[in-house]
Amino acid sequence: MGMRDQEVSQNETNRVSQKLTSIELFAGAGGLSVGVARAGFEHLAVVEWNAHACATLRSNRERGYEPVRNWPIMEADVRELDFRDYEGRVDLLAGGHPCQPFSLGGKHRGREDSRDMFPELIRAVRQCKPKAILVENVKGLLRQSFAEYFEYVLKRLENPELSRRPKEDWTEHLKRLQKEHSTGDLGYNLVFRCVNTADYGSAQKRWRVIILGVRKDIGRLPVFPTATHSEDALLWNKWVSGKYWKEHSLTRGGGLREPNERVLRRIRNLEMNLFHPPTDPWRTVRDAFKGLPDPEFCPHEAEKFLNHGHNAGARSYPGHTGSPLDEPAKALKAGDHGVPGGENMMVRPDGSLRYFTVRESARLQDFDDGYYFPGNWTNIMRQLGNAVPSRVGQVMAESLAKTLKETGGDPGRLRTV
Repeated sequence: MGMRDQEVSQNETNRVSQKLTSIELFAGAGGLSVGVARAGFEHLAVVEWNAHACATLRSNRERGYEPVRNWPIMEADVRELDFRDYEGRVDLLAGGHPCQPFSLGGKHRGREDSRDMFPELIRAVRQCKPKAILVENVKGLLRQSFAEYFEYVLKRLENPELSRRPKEDWTEHLKRLQKEHSTGDLGYNLVFRCVNTADYGSAQKRWRVIILGVRKDIGRLPVFPTATHSEDALLWNKWVSGKYWKEHSLTRGGGLREPNERVLRRIRNLEMNLFHPPTDPWRTVRDAFKGLPDPEFCPHEAEKFLNHGHNAGARSYPGHTGSPLDEPAKALKAGDHGVPGGENMMVRPDGSLRYFTVRESARLQDFDDGYYFPGNWTNIMRQLGNAVPSRVGQVMAESLAKTLKETGGDPGRLRTV
């Protein structure tokens, strides 16, 4: 073992009893970053290039908001950074890189899009050699047209040191990755799933692809967390026990019509089982907004909350009809030209519409009420529309933290380049 190898191994061993560390790439407004921090990780670097998002991060750091107050925020292009100085010091590399190349609402250019940051994510893994990785992206990544490229991404994450040769395109590289394995020590065991964030306690139906990885020399496989919430449990609380309506001091249905025949069949099946489903109920918009005054009718009360001002002009149009109060919200969207209407507004039981305020949107993304968003409404809502719910990031990072802590902190020898 060379001196550098000994130094890296000793550094990791010395940190057994210390707090787990992380690097966050493509941090945005901080949704995933906050979740990872809540899971017990200390960020060594929080990287984001967008000036508006960085202003949000810095504002919360200056306000002393936990856990942001000690974050080393780097306003930089990931492509211009070298991560080798972090080798031997990083437990987790996390990133929610730009989703537009693969988004169902984008231009679907995938690997041909200049915003595809998967190659930079893999380079960062290769350079800093984290013990674990956490990657999130949009459901569109699993589209059939991207299937081969997604396999390529997974193969590269499994063997990040097996780099492309000069003049070798990605398809040729994929064929080589399918046959070869890195001759170095760096490799990762991976697991991925497409999850609905409502199944993990967020009051928003947002589908995300989550990749978890643990370095092979750790000797453990990543464990994908089991869903904790379900629609069946919400249906039970609404239409079997009535608990949901009682909690909100409403009569049965809360002014809504009775469920349609399809939902009634599900409810009858639940009743036949006699027992409440073994999960917590999906959280609804009404659940998430509990305690928040309506800024349209109670503006003076609303002023007591950060970012809770009313924005007029909400309207319904085909395909954009708002989120019902008594369901998880539709996925918030960033939009290419301002804020899209239907995804970012509520529809009340009487059919009236209102845009979500920034504070309400922040709650749907699991930011607490102390998290402040400076700037104008459009830029803020774009940040929130690009975020991943913090609750989901926390659950995933907690699973990785548990795996790392159970290893005793002795990963063995690292190969240096």
